[in-house]
Amino acid sequence: MHVLMTSDTVGGVWTYTQELASGLVRRGTRVTLVSFGKIPMPDQTTWMDGLEGLDYRPTAYKLEWMQDSERDVYESAEYLEAVIREVRPDLLHLNQYGYGTVSPQLPRIVVAHSDVVSWWLSVHGREPEDTPWIRWYRRTVTSGLSCADMVIAPSQWMLEQVQSHYVSPGYGIVVHNGRTPSLFKTDCEKENFAVSVGRLWDSGKNVSVMLERDYPAQICIVGSRHEPGKELDQAAETEFGRPRLQFHGSMSQEQLRELYSRAAMYVATSRYEPFGLAPLEAAFSRCALITNELPVFHELWGDAACYFRHNDPQDLEYVLGELSNSPELREHFGTLAYNTACSRFTADRMVENYASAYETVAAAEQVA
Repeated sequence: MHVLMTSDTVGGVWTYTQELASGLVRRGTRVTLVSFGKIPMPDQTTWMDGLEGLDYRPTAYKLEWMQDSERDVYESAEYLEAVIREVRPDLLHLNQYGYGTVSPQLPRIVVAHSDVVSWWLSVHGREPEDTPWIRWYRRTVTSGLSCADMVIAPSQWMLEQVQSHYVSPGYGIVVHNGRTPSLFKTDCEKENFAVSVGRLWDSGKNVSVMLERDYPAQICIVGSRHEPGKELDQAAETEFGRPRLQFHGSMSQEQLRELYSRAAMYVATSRYEPFGLAPLEAAFSRCALITNELPVFHELWGDAACYFRHNDPQDLEYVLGELSNSPELREHFGTLAYNTACSRFTADRMVENYASAYETVAAAEQVA
């Protein structure tokens, strides 16, 4: 099978793409990959070395969730149509809603990784203002979802957001994201500190909750200060003013793996999270998970994580203190997180589920 896949190079979708495209190619699937958002840095594409079944086409077109992206989305759809005519894939795997309407003669899967409306509701407690741009965005997302032969979400929670804010897909399923366990180290001696990964400019990551208290253990915060597409970096002058908080800026995947391997705990503060790859990576490193009390985290991790009351820094301080003061508790929850990750969220399992979805959609198209 030949799959044309779209992606973006800005956030976690690129990591997801790396795992999925690599796994598919190794299974014998031919993949044409077209990326948007920005041209990737060299270290973002080293995973492609040796993947002979991968044809990569990078572009810098704006993504649909970015302001003033209408022209870019229109032009990039035309570019995508040209690539489709050139390479003639059997199926389209679209990781952006805006391309769900392209090439109706081909079977199309649209993946709902996240969206602006559910993000806004989670962050601000209300839906976004009814501006011309948000009306365009809603139309674009609804059209893309409506035209898809199958809609896939990484969690049941995210699938329900799509159904609530846009349209109920004709065929919607959940396929969990996955990572390769062997990429992460589990045999290093753990140190009594926590890691938290989150972009400072993204209110959905809720990094600010960690600025509210002097926590009983060191927390290393990893994440970009700069919002893509913005001229000024408004977060550039942020000062933490908390002695136990350390800001490390952006890190490479290798640097993050080293940090996870030493950290005993991981703090997931997000108030909006359709899945959460960083907590998964920490779990594969045997970090005990401390997460904001969100339905999606309960759905994915159940009793394998520790939860603090929703957006409550005082309760986070309490939970972090409980684990920080007990090596046995840290090891217990680290083991629970690791075992859950290995049983539910491996890259192999994700690839297998996507391959099955491709076969289902392709077979349905042939019958039709």
